[in-house]
Amino acid sequence: MSLFGVDEADTAGAANFVQSELFTRTFKEGMTLVEDTANYLDGEGREASKSLSRDAALAYAGASMRLTTQLMQIASWLLVLRAVREGEMGLAEAGSEKYRIDVGQELERDDLLADGLPEKLILLNDNARQLFARISRLDGDLFSQEEDCSSDTDAAGQQRALLKAFGNSL
Repeated sequence: MSLFGVDEADTAGAANFVQSELFTRTFKEGMTLVEDTANYLDGEGREASKSLSRDAALAYAGASMRLTTQLMQIASWLLVLRAVREGEMGLAEAGSEKYRIDVGQELERDDLLADGLPEKLILLNDNARQLFARISRLDGDLFSQEEDCSSDTDAAGQQRALLKAFGNSL
């Protein structure tokens, strides 16, 4: 077990992943989604929001902020792994808690449909949600933290144990 809770088996898996074609495709997909979303929110989305009712416009503002937050977390995770790939950061540092995915950032599609938001925003949200779910699983697989039993008595330790046992199906 390393200083940051990442053992050597996890390190080998992460090292292989950052050099893989899967990482390259995931990185490109994530950065393209960030760019597409930024372009939409600054252009077509801004225009579409002007024609929404007051309640829908407020929902649009909230949904776009949550989407942006989720995409920034995705981009951050991808950029950290790219730094590992390029030798700018070590795996032990990349495995630290501050770089982990916050599973509480997932967006719900039903909330967006109920608010009558533009279809393009819903589509971008769906794409971000799917990518976020995949990255969350990868993050857990690559940087799972095996902790001693005493640390599993806190809420975070119990949550890690549940996520490890049941995956993201909870």
